[in-house]
Amino acid sequence: MKFADRMALLGTESAFEVLVKARALEARGRDVVHLEIGEPDFDTPRHIVEAGQKALDEGYTHYGPSAGLPELREAIARDVSSFRGISVTPDQVVVTPGAKPIIFYTILALVQSGDEVIYPNPGFPIYESVIKFAGAKPVPIPLREERDFSLDVDELADLVTGRTRLIIINSPQNPTGGILPQEDLKAIARVSAAHGVPVLADEIYSRILYDDDFHHISACDGMQDLTIILDGFSKTYAMTGWRIGYGVMPTDLAEHTTRLMTNSNSCTASFTQHAALAALQGPHDAVTEMVAEFKRRRDIFVEGLNAIPGIRCALPRGAFYLFPNIASLGRPSKEVAEVLLNRGNVAALAGPDFGEYGEGYLRFSYANSIENIRKALDRIADIAATLKA
Repeated sequence: MKFADRMALLGTESAFEVLVKARALEARGRDVVHLEIGEPDFDTPRHIVEAGQKALDEGYTHYGPSAGLPELREAIARDVSSFRGISVTPDQVVVTPGAKPIIFYTILALVQSGDEVIYPNPGFPIYESVIKFAGAKPVPIPLREERDFSLDVDELADLVTGRTRLIIINSPQNPTGGILPQEDLKAIARVSAAHGVPVLADEIYSRILYDDDFHHISACDGMQDLTIILDGFSKTYAMTGWRIGYGVMPTDLAEHTTRLMTNSNSCTASFTQHAALAALQGPHDAVTEMVAEFKRRRDIFVEGLNAIPGIRCALPRGAFYLFPNIASLGRPSKEVAEVLLNRGNVAALAGPDFGEYGEGYLRFSYANSIENIRKALDRIADIAATLKA
């Protein structure tokens, strides 16, 4: 077969590639600590599972509306309005199989060949992948450790040109665990409004915060008509395998996004939407307990990493990732990640997997038990000592 040239532009998620390598080592009898994959290690709360089972029993196994079931869109609109303090109507909501399609559809609907999209770097690799696939130019805005992995708004303003069609932000962030402070969001909003450039706000980790209130750009002056909110159920409710996410956007974009859904997926599975409805309607005790446990793991992991010579780790304020600085080990990040896996039996991701500004860092997911985190810390310490020797 002869493949279309654009297929060479698509990237991937290295987490799944590292997972495959780690599983291969386990098949040979190795005891690997998994810190590579970005999903909660908790079961989906029981009442959500039961709602999905009930929906299957009641025959919700057929096509539904491309934009999502009306009752779920209404519930999402109420939840988003309440949580973010903005006014959202159901016709602004599009439900998708996972949240990734919102990235894809937004870029396909707004961006043409030769346009530019500003995106965070280090950041979720699918941003850059889809920008390139659409024939646009990816324009990275660096997230630097000295700014607690926020961005420099003056630098952002300088990157905006007459070809800029979209700005992507992510808070809390993957891979750094950083957040965008409210003042930075207001400044980003001013840049967006001044140039009429929409903002895709990836807020999939919005409920996984430890010591801060959630701040969002959609509440900033002039931003409700310029913001596309990406959110979903995978991280908050431990529903990664259910594939259920959504976007909240201006109604004209929602109409285009719905047509893209019709042309690609037809609709999101109806029984998963009923499960998502149960998630929104509560109870939320399991979410509170999960976030508290993540915080305990974070504190233990950060303290342990900072005790290892050659490694320093900032305290993340959201999500469930650490992004430690390993530059003092004197080796490229990918080499360190490979040594950790092949000699230390610890699966992690190299910072450059998230963009060029990730060099000198690793990403660890602490969606694993405290017992395994302590085991990983011992192994990381041993590998770091050999690399510095």
